[in-house]
Amino acid sequence: MIIHSRGVGRPLVLLHGFGVDHRVMVPLEGMIESMPWRRLSVELPWAEKASPSTAASALDVATEVIGAVQYHIGDEPFAILGQSFGGMIARHVAHELRDRVLGLATIAGVVEARHSHRTVPPRAALVVDEAVLERAGDAREGFVEEHVVQTAETFAAFVEYVLPGARGSDHEVMERIASDYGLPVDPEIGHPEPFLAPSLHLFGRQDDVVGFEDGWRLRDHYPRGTYAVLDTAGHSVHLERPELTGALLRDWLTRMGTAVR
Repeated sequence: MIIHSRGVGRPLVLLHGFGVDHRVMVPLEGMIESMPWRRLSVELPWAEKASPSTAASALDVATEVIGAVQYHIGDEPFAILGQSFGGMIARHVAHELRDRVLGLATIAGVVEARHSHRTVPPRAALVVDEAVLERAGDAREGFVEEHVVQTAETFAAFVEYVLPGARGSDHEVMERIASDYGLPVDPEIGHPEPFLAPSLHLFGRQDDVVGFEDGWRLRDHYPRGTYAVLDTAGHSVHLERPELTGALLRDWLTRMGTAVR
C-alpha cells in the first residue's frame, strides 16, 4: 500500500473511508501538524494511486493495512485513526496489534456494516446556502448527500478533499470489496478484553450514513474513550465542525502522552 508520510515524531496511521482517498484526511493533518506525530496516510485499494491489490473483502483490506504498518513502522508503537469504513478497519488493526497501539480514534466510523441494520437519524439539511447549491453543478448531488451544513466553506472542502478521490476511485475494486463489506467478527467480540489505550469516537448527530447509536453501544469496551456526538454535523463531521474536531483530536493525542500503560 502507498503511504504518504508527513511530519516527525511518533507514527499516526490515517485510514480514509470507502470510495475516497487519503485527501479526505488532509484537513485532520492540518489540525495536528504542530504536534509531535508523524502522519502516515494510507491509500486503500480503490484509491486512484493505490498499489495493485487483490483485496475482495473488508478483512482483506485490514490484512493489507496490517502488512503496510509492519513494513513501514516495524515494531515501533503507533496510534491509528480511521474515518468511516477506515474507522472499522482501524478498530480491527488496533485490536490485532494491541500491544503496540498507543491509541485509537474513529471519525464517523462504521460499526454496523449492514446498511439495513444501522440505527440512523432521518436525512436533514440544517444550514443551507441556496446560492452555493445553484453554483455546485454536477458536484451538487454528492455534496448534498454527505453534508447537513451546505455552505461555501463546506462546499470548498468537499471539492478539494472529497470529490477528487470519489471521482478517481476504482469502482471495480469497490464492488469486489463491497460484496464482503463487513468484518467476519467485530474486533470487540474477537478481543473482548477492554481496550485500555486512550481512544476517541467522534460522530455527527445528523449522520444518516452510519449514525452514532451503534457506536455508542461499544462504550464499555473503551474505558479510556471519549465519545462525542456533534450537533449540526453529518457523515462529513470533520469538514462541518472542524474546530471541535481539531480540539478533540489534540486532546486524544495529548492523552496518549500522559497515559499509564
